[in-house]
Amino acid sequence: MRVCIHRGAAEIGGTCVELASSGGERLVLDAGLPLEVALEDATVPPVPGFMEPDARLLGVVLSHPHQDHYGMAHRLPDETRFIIGAAAERILAAAEVFSPAGIALQRTLHMEHRVPLTLGPFTVTPYLVDHSAYDAHAVLVEADGVRLFYSGDLRAHGRKGALFEQLMRRPPRDVDALLLEGTTLDSPDREPRFATEAELEPRFVEAMSRAAGLALVWCSGQNVDRLVTVHRACKRTGRQLILDMYTAHVLRATGNPNIPQARWDGVRVFLPHFQKRRVLAREAFDVSGLYRDARIYPEELAAAASRSVMLFRPSMMEDLERAGCLEGAGLIYSMWDGYLEQEEQQPFMAWLQDRGIPMEQIHTSGHAGVSDLRRLIEAVKPGMLVPIHTEHPEMFRELWSSTRLMEDGCWWSLAQQEATVST
Repeated sequence: MRVCIHRGAAEIGGTCVELASSGGERLVLDAGLPLEVALEDATVPPVPGFMEPDARLLGVVLSHPHQDHYGMAHRLPDETRFIIGAAAERILAAAEVFSPAGIALQRTLHMEHRVPLTLGPFTVTPYLVDHSAYDAHAVLVEADGVRLFYSGDLRAHGRKGALFEQLMRRPPRDVDALLLEGTTLDSPDREPRFATEAELEPRFVEAMSRAAGLALVWCSGQNVDRLVTVHRACKRTGRQLILDMYTAHVLRATGNPNIPQARWDGVRVFLPHFQKRRVLAREAFDVSGLYRDARIYPEELAAAASRSVMLFRPSMMEDLERAGCLEGAGLIYSMWDGYLEQEEQQPFMAWLQDRGIPMEQIHTSGHAGVSDLRRLIEAVKPGMLVPIHTEHPEMFRELWSSTRLMEDGCWWSLAQQEATVST
């Protein structure tokens, strides 16, 4: 089996790995959009079948529904077959109603935890993993007598951390190459362990309790673990949770009745102006109708502010200004702090200061810390370790002696316990 990392060998985001069997059939692991690159400006990786249909491309595995792993799917031919979790596919389709980042895939096969799929000479075995994206998978790919394990993005400290421990107990065996993400390598938090979602919960409770008025929470609408944490904190503070309709629709798409849903007591749905425009433009009235009974309207927000927590993003600033519901408000920022340093967020930061809205950061990484990466490597015991999804691939040499650094666009042949690099 031959392997080429088209993007991601020394970069976080835009991941794309092509595998080729001895017979010329191909399989791709992720088709990600590079970070901070618009879709129309991104270069399509030179994979046969990405610009026009090619029967030798048997499928594209989308490990999870984060844009840096699926975003280039928008540019691929409609005939492309995608291998993805069923809930992940529904989440992307639900997101399409409200965001151009969403996508309704045309041809799919669904991954199920530890259930092998056969695609020509390739056998793909998915492993459900803990990550900040819902329905995320690592995959074991077997072909030509060799076994490659691709981690996708994963962690051990989320609400599905038991999946990581299961992987430690029952890892794939006889792995010739492990493609392992290293997002957190050389981060300031490198040595201390990351906080768990359960440890974040009391911090949310304290921050919500400090807000005399509306408690705003800016987090990803697809970070289901964080939304569960926020909802649990709402219950503990006696506040209702106000979801924007996009987030409510994503939660519905998971199909999981145990995570917050719009129909639950103490949960309301707000339709911000920018989302309303999408509903009207797409005539998606069947979608908005799903949340009719749970709706809360702008004229109701001021009276409900002191007993509510609202999911927030900067595009909602004008909605809340017009609703007059910001007296005594506080903001909890619950995403990567690097976003706040970007130029495009400076008007939002100025808005907070002008309105006297205090901000508190409560977050934990969506990716494994160094100690858990080491545990995974030692459990799998790969013949070779190949870094991916990291800005510091050389640091993997501290974790595993048989580390091979590959370059983007470089093909290498994987045989048992060895790799031969070619151009």
